[in-house]
Amino acid sequence: MDAHEHHGTSWTAAAQATLHCLTGCAIGEVLGMVIGTATGLHNTGTIILSIVLAFVFGYALTMRGVIRSGLTFAAAFTVALAADTVSIAVMELIDNAVIVVVPGALDAQLDDWLFWGSLAFSLVIAFIVTTPVNRWMISRGRGHAVVHGHH
Repeated sequence: MDAHEHHGTSWTAAAQATLHCLTGCAIGEVLGMVIGTATGLHNTGTIILSIVLAFVFGYALTMRGVIRSGLTFAAAFTVALAADTVSIAVMELIDNAVIVVVPGALDAQLDDWLFWGSLAFSLVIAFIVTTPVNRWMISRGRGHAVVHGHH
């Protein structure tokens, strides 16, 4: 067995799946943090908004691709749920945990390097932690493996 493969699942495939997930998560996460911070929303509200938007954008990116392959909205939503839920959940747990533990990050404002730096750092850590999770799921026919049948 190739050192880069685990049950036929390469690290490259897992990283690509995680990057796809990270794109939607990052859009939602950043948008939620910006809206929450700009409007003075409480930290808990900002985190909840970020998580909700991460799921919305994460699912939307997957749905966009599978709808183009001919699936109905409802079927595409089902595929997105199966493909992305665990990946987005892990990513959101990690990136929000990182932001919570970085001293001052939750109180940083939009013009503060700590706001943007901690956000970028949290997404990098989330990518690193989520990639092996996605590799394991794909190797078992779950996660982004579900989407590949529709492209």
